[in-house]
Amino acid sequence: MRLERVWLISRSGSQAAHRQAKRCAEDLAAQGVHVVVASSGLARNPFPGLLATEAELPDLALVLGGDGTVLGAARHLAPLDVPILSFNVGGHLGFLTHDRRLLRLSTDALKSEEQSLWDRLRQDRFALERRMMLQAHIDRGDGVDGSEIAHLALNDFYFRPCLDEVSPTCVLELEIDGEVVDQYRGDGLIFATPTGSTGYSMAAGGPILHPGIEAIVVNPICPMSLSSRAVVVPPRAQLSVWPLGETSRRVKLWKDGAHATVLEPGDRALVERSPHPALQVLLEQSPSYYRTLTHKLHWAGSLTAIEPSHN
Repeated sequence: MRLERVWLISRSGSQAAHRQAKRCAEDLAAQGVHVVVASSGLARNPFPGLLATEAELPDLALVLGGDGTVLGAARHLAPLDVPILSFNVGGHLGFLTHDRRLLRLSTDALKSEEQSLWDRLRQDRFALERRMMLQAHIDRGDGVDGSEIAHLALNDFYFRPCLDEVSPTCVLELEIDGEVVDQYRGDGLIFATPTGSTGYSMAAGGPILHPGIEAIVVNPICPMSLSSRAVVVPPRAQLSVWPLGETSRRVKLWKDGAHATVLEPGDRALVERSPHPALQVLLEQSPSYYRTLTHKLHWAGSLTAIEPSHN
């Protein structure tokens, strides 16, 4: 990998992430790398400013934070084919991030006689994983195509009622590939990627999909009908959602937990696979998705057995 320009994105509000970003920036700058440092969070989005002011795209986006920081970076950088390398610094669950112990700076490498992270990247000692993303277009029914930009999500899109003080329920009609499938009455509807299947969709009772599978999870949130179940559809499926009911029954569309837009009854959301996957840099030679699940979700095996069985 060429390592001449790097964007260093740290989690907003995390002192640990900011301190580590400063160390990385100084280490890279000492090697002649052009480094831009910015912080990212729900209330702070640095990417429009970076894309407007920086003359060139970076060779790498180094993200220091948790999954939320990675998701924000992916939504903006995936369409530009910028690879993302992330470390769990100041984050929480960290499904999408590396352990911070793999973040070896030049001084750390000298002490341990191991290669620094920068040398590993320059020598292409990594893998590049393409994670499927979703995109959503909003049809306002006014005959104007492309009236809104496409919304992107690495984890999920979900539809929730706009006014919780009235009644936290809504009615959503779902069409898949031109065929009406169901009218969901309940707290909302989730469309998740395999990456996002361990997020909100899992919390709502949906299945866990291995990231090597390309598919879309359609999962109702607290449906009022026992027949409304989660389904998994092919990645090329065309999904359309209409909010139904009175004009006051507006619905919010969320992307990876961030607000995207509001839909009125009569509006339509078109959700499909994005042509732009997120490029994730992998440092581990033999990463185990199942080990990650066991560790992050505290499955019983990690709590009851110190040594795995021989079965």
